[in-house]
Amino acid sequence: MIRTMTIEDYDEVALLWEKIKGFAIRSLDDSREGIERFLKRNPTTSVVAIEDKRIVGAILCGHDGRRGCMYHVCVDPEYRLKGIGRDMVVHAMRSLKEENISKVSLIAFTHNDIGNAFWNEIGWTKREDLNYYDFVLNEENIVSFVK
Repeated sequence: MIRTMTIEDYDEVALLWEKIKGFAIRSLDDSREGIERFLKRNPTTSVVAIEDKRIVGAILCGHDGRRGCMYHVCVDPEYRLKGIGRDMVVHAMRSLKEENISKVSLIAFTHNDIGNAFWNEIGWTKREDLNYYDFVLNEENIVSFVK
């Protein structure tokens, strides 16, 4: 069963994230408080998969009003190759469409062979025409940027 994620799912989802090899979890953004902020901003688009009365898959999904983005897409290794990932992606994409979002993207680490194979298999396009940049928002970085 696929359903919308709520903050009450956090503890179980966090345990799932810990099981996923190669996942990068940030203490601030992926804390209960960080995920609660994300879910309040995007209350209908993140999903969890339930099998055997427990969460076996999850996607954080949201949008900025024009483009959607999926984060932390994962399925418990014991439940892979059963269509759970595909079903979660379809559920999240339909939720984005209901909010009039027409394009969605995601970031997959280059060393995530299983994840990259999944996205290629289900027809997502790997972009070669752009670079992805990050900037950590803390006071020290912001001040040094202005100098």
